[in-house]
Amino acid sequence: MNQTQQAITTLISQVEASVIGQSDVVRALVIGLLTQGHVLLEGLPGTAKTRSVKSLADNLQTSFGRIQFTPDLLPSDVTGTEVYQELNGKPQLHFQAGPIFNSIVLADEINRAPAKVQAALLEAMAERTITVGDKTHVLPELFMVLATQNPVEQEGTYPLPEAQMDRFIMKVSVDYPDDDAELEIIRLVRGEETDPKLTAEPDTDKNNANTNIQLDLSIVMQARAELALVEISEISERYIVALVMATRKPERYLASSLSRWIEVGASPRASIALDKCARAYAWLQARDYVEPDDIRAMAHAVLGHRITLSYDALADGVTQQQVIDELLDYVVIG
Repeated sequence: MNQTQQAITTLISQVEASVIGQSDVVRALVIGLLTQGHVLLEGLPGTAKTRSVKSLADNLQTSFGRIQFTPDLLPSDVTGTEVYQELNGKPQLHFQAGPIFNSIVLADEINRAPAKVQAALLEAMAERTITVGDKTHVLPELFMVLATQNPVEQEGTYPLPEAQMDRFIMKVSVDYPDDDAELEIIRLVRGEETDPKLTAEPDTDKNNANTNIQLDLSIVMQARAELALVEISEISERYIVALVMATRKPERYLASSLSRWIEVGASPRASIALDKCARAYAWLQARDYVEPDDIRAMAHAVLGHRITLSYDALADGVTQQQVIDELLDYVVIG
């Protein structure tokens, strides 16, 4: 493991110290950071979705912006707007940047805002630019949108359209913690009430203040450069293609239920995202090559939200995660 990998591993450990029982979520956020992708976190209230994002931002030497999505939010509240000013007696328009002009942007409860506001994110997520009036403004070099949504509440929400869901490199389901993690959470929050800087785990010395070191962005850029050097064999490439094509042509696997469950398959963005995320996953394991298990490990987060379920699947209560399970069972390597 080289110095860059050690630094990223330290970052993961520091975030996990303040987000108990959500190691898969933390890893997904870091993979999104390394692959220059955006991540959607879906989970019930109180499952540390917002805390995970804020903890990641706190451990990076970069700017952080939070947007609380509400039904009365306007696109200009996200992107910014041109403000009328007078300079030396001459009227002019001055652009006042919105919270989207930060490196890490938390779009909290993104499905509570109407489509017009959600669409304000599309250009930023795809092109990393914002156009206001006749001017296009470039976003920071390190830019990622980390969005959260509640899967249960439907009243007063606006489901994300398929085009916007496809912009997220991963969708991560955030579950409730187990018994031991719940106990650690209670102790962690109790310790923070005494000393807000204290984020050490319960079995460590409570008298020691938080010694977390913010990660310099040059380390992130170096890690991204190293990801490009991670090798992937043709067998693994064809496995990625086979998984994605199975969502588009499920009739190839007659023994499975895929053709009955899938209405619309994944786009080419899915293949690109699965390749990137598999290489990032392998890199985090201190390997310079991709194994099929790396692809399988990322399949649920990358493919699940890109599949549209059929009426039969919805009627039977089949979830997107169950479809991916079926996909992995029937699509063979090589």
